[in-house]
Amino acid sequence: MASLILRQIFSLLTYLTIIQICFGTSNSAEKVSLDLYYESLCPYSADFIINKLAAIFENGIIDIVDLRLFPWGNAKLTSKNSFTCQHGPHECLLNTVEACAIHAWPNLDDHFPFINCVESRAYEGKYYKWETCFKELGLDPEPVNVCYKGEEGKKLDLKYAALTAALEPPHEYVPWVVVEGQPLLEDYENFISYVCKAYKGPQPSACNEVSFASVLREKTNHIHPVCFTEQTAKATFLMKIRSFITSWMDQMI
Repeated sequence: MASLILRQIFSLLTYLTIIQICFGTSNSAEKVSLDLYYESLCPYSADFIINKLAAIFENGIIDIVDLRLFPWGNAKLTSKNSFTCQHGPHECLLNTVEACAIHAWPNLDDHFPFINCVESRAYEGKYYKWETCFKELGLDPEPVNVCYKGEEGKKLDLKYAALTAALEPPHEYVPWVVVEGQPLLEDYENFISYVCKAYKGPQPSACNEVSFASVLREKTNHIHPVCFTEQTAKATFLMKIRSFITSWMDQMI
């Protein structure tokens, strides 16, 4: 009798396992791709990373996204292997340092805290103290130092330059946030809402909270500050000049 009961229990467990495999579990939905194209010394990039992006590691959104960081931003190649950065050589250095951190510690849980720490220093105007992040986080500085001081760092810079240049449509400013291949443009701060809409599995509680926050945000004239590319900045300036001239001419008529 006991053996019969055991056989029935085993059959039931086998049946449930087959059903689980066939139909998947509640966590089987694919993660949503979330890409951030940024530059290390743009204050708006730093603000987004430390005050917006870092929050997803605490509210559960990180469990449903595949987050990738691209530290290049509005830098420009001046020749095959050299480039300039929008906020000067210190930004070029930190872009390389952060690229090396991603390379040295491929796991997001390892490199993001370091990048978040460096960007916190940048946001405070203390970017020159970025190396204190190694000690603060208990990280071995050698792999990053060897990388950014050597050829590997240059190769990574060119890699991120190519990936940024391949964006379609091209980025106009940073931070440039892309969810499932679609740029969020000036609504980048509302990225969690887009992630939640794209995710096909059970919604984390943070999705319900951000949905309510989005309704409130829509009722306000919220400005999303950015660091424009050189081309976009020139185009914006010309548009303002044209608008001013048109307005002036209308008044003269």
